[in-house]
Amino acid sequence: QVQLVESGGGLAQPGESLSLSCAASGNIVNINVMGWHRQAPGKQRELVATLTTNGNTNYADSVKGRFTISRDNAKNTAFLQMNNLKPEDTAVYFCNARIFTRGASQYEPHWGQGTQVTVSS
Repeated sequence: QVQLVESGGGLAQPGESLSLSCAASGNIVNINVMGWHRQAPGKQRELVATLTTNGNTNYADSVKGRFTISRDNAKNTAFLQMNNLKPEDTAVYFCNARIFTRGASQYEPHWGQGTQVTVSS
């Protein structure tokens, strides 16, 4: 079994920063992509950022220049540094990863349970 456990988040004022982390554990052989999605109330879940093992990143246009994704591959951990937060960044943030587990035949997607980020003055 695989677990993705998020930490961080909370309440911030506009213009402030928050950071999130996501630790993957379990029968992991390899992780090729780790990333973050978010879901605001009444909206669909949307991609925020992804990072492959070889360093390729992808960001939503709405967060480019403000958010930075990084990884510690040795620790199967991903991070999301969120700067210059805006009220529209308010959402539940979900960690996700494509993981190859022992006994599996392919990479499979896994999700964390989410952590709340609220940006409000």
